[in-house]
Amino acid sequence: MNCSPSLVGRCVFAAVLVFCATPFSGPAQAAGQQPTRSAIGPGDVNTSVSRVYTFVDKTGLGHQHAIEGKLLSGRLMVGARENAGQLVFDMRSFDADTTKARRFIGLEGTTSESTRTQVNDNMRGSDVLDVSRYPTATFDVVSVIATGRSGKQGPPVYSLSGTFTLHGVTKPLEVNVEIDQQQGWLHLRGSFSINQTNYGITPYSKAFGAIGVADQLRIHGDLYVAPNSRVSMQEIPHRK
Repeated sequence: MNCSPSLVGRCVFAAVLVFCATPFSGPAQAAGQQPTRSAIGPGDVNTSVSRVYTFVDKTGLGHQHAIEGKLLSGRLMVGARENAGQLVFDMRSFDADTTKARRFIGLEGTTSESTRTQVNDNMRGSDVLDVSRYPTATFDVVSVIATGRSGKQGPPVYSLSGTFTLHGVTKPLEVNVEIDQQQGWLHLRGSFSINQTNYGITPYSKAFGAIGVADQLRIHGDLYVAPNSRVSMQEIPHRK
């Protein structure tokens, strides 16, 4: 798949969310990337394996894209009703159309390295993310509480409530996530949508709107978080 650097670079902007944790051992696929035991505290997010994936839809003759992003730091106290933590996203890490991101989102095909380089240069530049001015985005989480519901596969659903700051604009945000256990970590998975225009970003278009991207972005979180005393691990199922 050959993507237009000018189109993608101006359309891909940012977004967030993905959750994961582990106090003693980490996911097998992340072997060799785990923080040391002494460095792990209750609620700490394992930033080495936690990711955010953003789906950028198209309008007209544009292209669909998948963006992979990392966290700079994070702490989530599952079960807390106040001061539940903070997720800080490294906007400089946001990477367009990685193989992992396209697989996660469900997009077929690949993008050449030369095109991805051009896209990322444009995406991180002053016309889009402006990472030199806004190097991070932040989700200040007030509460992470059980909803009493279960997900499609059985894990309990928790609600994360707080405020999300992106590109200098702060908005209230609530995200539902499913939580299970994976090798000692709390594995949080959820998604939500935001509109670019709500954060001061104009969706890219050209040819009188014949080619462009949708205003709405779908953001998926896949995080690993260390357990804490506020949540009973007996209530969290192991991932099969």
